[in-house]
Amino acid sequence: MKKYMMMAMAVLAMASCSEKKFHVEGTIANAKDSVLYLENVGIEEINVVDSVKLDGEGNFNFACAQNDAPEFYRLRIADQIINVSIDSTETVTIKTKYPQMATQYEVSGSENCEKIKELALKQIDLQQRVMAIQRNPALTIDQSNDSILRIINDYKNDVKMNYILKEPNRSYAYFALFQTLGNMLLFNPRSNKDDIKVFAAVATSWDTYHPGAERGTNLHNIAIEGMKNMRINEADRANTIDASKVSTTGLIDIALTDNHGKVCRLSDLKGKVVMLDFHVFGTENSPKRILLLRELYNKYHAQGFEIYQVALDPDEHFWKQQTAALPWISVRDPQGLDSQSLIVYNVQGLPEYFLIDRTNTLRKRSQQVRDIEAEIKALL
Repeated sequence: MKKYMMMAMAVLAMASCSEKKFHVEGTIANAKDSVLYLENVGIEEINVVDSVKLDGEGNFNFACAQNDAPEFYRLRIADQIINVSIDSTETVTIKTKYPQMATQYEVSGSENCEKIKELALKQIDLQQRVMAIQRNPALTIDQSNDSILRIINDYKNDVKMNYILKEPNRSYAYFALFQTLGNMLLFNPRSNKDDIKVFAAVATSWDTYHPGAERGTNLHNIAIEGMKNMRINEADRANTIDASKVSTTGLIDIALTDNHGKVCRLSDLKGKVVMLDFHVFGTENSPKRILLLRELYNKYHAQGFEIYQVALDPDEHFWKQQTAALPWISVRDPQGLDSQSLIVYNVQGLPEYFLIDRTNTLRKRSQQVRDIEAEIKALL
């Protein structure tokens, strides 16, 4: 009996040794006693695969079973993240130091990971340039929006031609599809026909090189859903932001249903000073921000100040509960973060607000406001 047990154990040991694995290894300096996590970035959630407490030298070595298709992982210490992709039993080596590990790292052993690093740094640079434009008080709303849209379009064209369509079967092409600016996808197949084509190109390529892969199927579903949504969005756009609703001041109207079931138009508030506020009540900082808005409203409403707040919460019942006692106009966009209003007002992060004068003219966005009360008083 012992003989058979020993043989069985030997077979299991041989099977374990022969299991194909990939390795993510390297060194993170200045991170003694920090916990380094290796996390799988799945389609719907992020899960911890392994972790290690770093010693004074900062060396680490993760070994995991090979996947059937390319997969994405990330190394994380606190909020510092390095994204990697794995498509074989390769060994990816990372050398960096904490706390600059997210931007100042060296990667070897994987061309995909090298390209992902390039994309991550490009994305950070884009975010910084957009923020610089938004904070420039010398620019008008139109000038700011035009500049931001121009650099976003240039960025998308660069990434599309040099990363996505160049080798659509590669992991870094898939990674590029899901880059964001603030809370918004740069390539959004729910609102852009050209972006649908880009998603479809990668999906088709993945079908060829990685048949049956869950991520390839997901891309197909996104592209198909995007085509359906585009038809709906085009109809909505015709009803809510067509040319007849753009005044000579350039204000694009918003017409949404408030928490009492009434359709409220932003343009109907002409004659008042308006704060157009984009908000998500389901966020941690929402209660504090609502208190600040209440103070402004109580101080200046009698003088002609109004708040037109667009909620982007997915749960309508929750939104109605949160806004039941609010004194200002609270509407909800059922498209949520895919709202056309976010696109036409070039909202890059939430919460966000704009100040509109009594003639329905956009005056400033939040980044251009240093003293909110002084700005409101000046417009009143």
